Amino acid sequence: MPAARPRLLYVTDLGYQARGRRYGDEDVFLASRLRADFDLALCHPLDAAALMHAFDGVVVRNSGPVLAYQREYDAFRDQALREDVRVYNPLTGRADMVGKQYLVDLTAEGYPVIPTVDRPEDLHLLPAADRYVVKPKLGADSLGLRIVGPDALATLADGSTLVQPCVDFRYEVSFTYVDHDFQYALHTPHPDRRWQLEPYEPTVRDLEFARRFIDWNDLAHGIQRVDACRAPDGELLLVELEDLNPYLSLDALDDAGRDAFVAATTRSLRRFLAG
Repeated sequence: MPAARPRLLYVTDLGYQARGRRYGDEDVFLASRLRADFDLALCHPLDAAALMHAFDGVVVRNSGPVLAYQREYDAFRDQALREDVRVYNPLTGRADMVGKQYLVDLTAEGYPVIPTVDRPEDLHLLPAADRYVVKPKLGADSLGLRIVGPDALATLADGSTLVQPCVDFRYEVSFTYVDHDFQYALHTPHPDRRWQLEPYEPTVRDLEFARRFIDWNDLAHGIQRVDACRAPDGELLLVELEDLNPYLSLDALDDAGRDAFVAATTRSLRRFLAG
């Protein structure tokens, strides 16, 4: 059993430069608040494997896209699973944690996602469009994303990429959960300013939409962000289910919202470490 003040290794890349987001600021804030309940040390993701055994748990936060250090991340993940190291979020996620194949699978299963295929023989399943998005299954932060016309799809849909129609959405909205509990929603009232987020009051139907994907992923513990877009017909479509190291946009919340999120995360971590 962990000590009265559990020891946490907080994994973050404070120097990662993200468009429109300040990873370092968010993690400095969250780590400073978690120190009220945990003995906590910060480390770079490349150091996590060497340090993790000295702690009761490892919290993976704004560590940047693992594409930049895929081999080292895979080794950390394999070692943590093999040696039963407690990693938060748990390494059993089925969404972005293991790539974006889930978008293809959820499309085939009839979930409300942006229609996604990965093979040339399935291109006919997509709605007709003038433009399509093609992106790597292991992509992040829009790395490798291309917008192409329909004539280019046959050679690009090679199993390692995702193909989606360009959706003329009204706005994007994200729903943040701790464990299975909804915390807050944010949206982009100006689609051309993706990271200018404002609080959003979700409807009951909105929360039912987001909850379907939280239930599908079935992570008992951890922080997840459900990203969706509001299609022209008014329905929500899943864009991404971030279950590895979701950026939280805590700077878009008021003090009460941040306090509530920190309290929920603290409770979740205590439950997680207690096993």
